[in-house]
Amino acid sequence: MKVAIIDYNAGNIRSVENALRRLGVEPVLTADHDTIRRADKVVFPGQGEASSTMSFLRTQGLDEVIKSLKQPTLGICIGMQLLCKHSEEGDTDCLGIFDAEVKRFQPQRHEDKIPQMGWNTIGQLKGALYEGFTKEEYVYFVHSYYVPLCPWTAAVTDYIQPYSASVCKDNFYATQFHPEKSGAVGERILQNFLKL
Repeated sequence: MKVAIIDYNAGNIRSVENALRRLGVEPVLTADHDTIRRADKVVFPGQGEASSTMSFLRTQGLDEVIKSLKQPTLGICIGMQLLCKHSEEGDTDCLGIFDAEVKRFQPQRHEDKIPQMGWNTIGQLKGALYEGFTKEEYVYFVHSYYVPLCPWTAAVTDYIQPYSASVCKDNFYATQFHPEKSGAVGERILQNFLKL
């Protein structure tokens, strides 16, 4: 199986590479359009800032490549946010796979810390990424922006308010949390993705 990880100016890509290796897959870290299009699966991970990341994707032509993908594609963290229509971070137009607006967390109480950083539960799990899961599970988050609940919500988390921990539409799957940092639960989610 050929798995391509999209290589762009984002942090945390290496940990995704290592997580896939632990599952017996040797992924290719690449920005080459043909290699990405020919892969059996594509992972679009990272940590970063929306406007500079979208600008980089556009200058490299990777925005159009991602939008054209027909194989299972997994966005992680900023990857999930950039698959949406627009982000409040830098007032950024994104890829538009999901017709959703990425919002900044607004603290409601003194103890509400931004970014959300650490372990939280996901529930109301739907779709192929969560096959075999029957209850709420703990996964690892680091983010200041979130995707509100929407028709494509595949998992729900509550931090300040309920929001989409994961979205799914057609061949596009995405998680706001980091499966590569979420222990056995994250490993199982990545395995489910590789089985698609």
